[in-house]
Amino acid sequence: MTTPAEIEPGLVTQGITPPLRLKDFKLIAFDMDSTLINIECVDEIADAAGRKAEVAAITEAAMRGEIADYKESLRKRVALLKGVTVAHMEEVYTRRLQLNPGAAELVAACKAAGLKVLLVSGGFTFFTDRIRERLGIDFARSNVLEVEAGPSCGVLTGRMVDQPWGDICDGNEKRRTLLEVATLIGVEPRQIIAMGDGANDLPMMGVAGLSVAYHAKPAVREKANVAINSGGLDRLLTVLR
Repeated sequence: MTTPAEIEPGLVTQGITPPLRLKDFKLIAFDMDSTLINIECVDEIADAAGRKAEVAAITEAAMRGEIADYKESLRKRVALLKGVTVAHMEEVYTRRLQLNPGAAELVAACKAAGLKVLLVSGGFTFFTDRIRERLGIDFARSNVLEVEAGPSCGVLTGRMVDQPWGDICDGNEKRRTLLEVATLIGVEPRQIIAMGDGANDLPMMGVAGLSVAYHAKPAVREKANVAINSGGLDRLLTVLR
């Protein structure tokens, strides 16, 4: 890549010559936690079990790329959620979760330009399903938290449920999903934008025609074509006209 250039305060590009044309792209993929939304949902769920600090420390290390096995790190975090109620997750959604600044505006601009939108997350369907509906997103993939049946219904078991495509949506699954959706809608990798903040977003960002880091970890900023280090997601529209 070329030397990074700060085209505006907090907006850095490398390997591209802006402005690019938004309509030249056909698919945009977003990470959810700390990208489209302001929180790491697993950390906030853990707060109900009094384990937020422990879970957040693992999340931070995973997002920095300091944990080689993302799947195992997520299993450890989810195990610490055992006993948390679905009612608490509802509270996380209604009281703590917010769209990051510019999220709705960027998604709307992409849809208006004819792009399909994919939400692909190492988080949970409890939240991705709602964000998908809220923003009118076309495709979504994430993990399913197992909930107790019977007398303890509405309580997390500390496990995840396998899905038809596999067990856990990690970095490799994000990449595979992105390419699968691209094939489904007849899009070349060069026509894809991939946007994320953590190390598990790097595999999908690496195959996209344009990679975007949003308030990201250093390893992600270093490799992205666009790094939005301050301000909202819609600052991407300064680069894509």
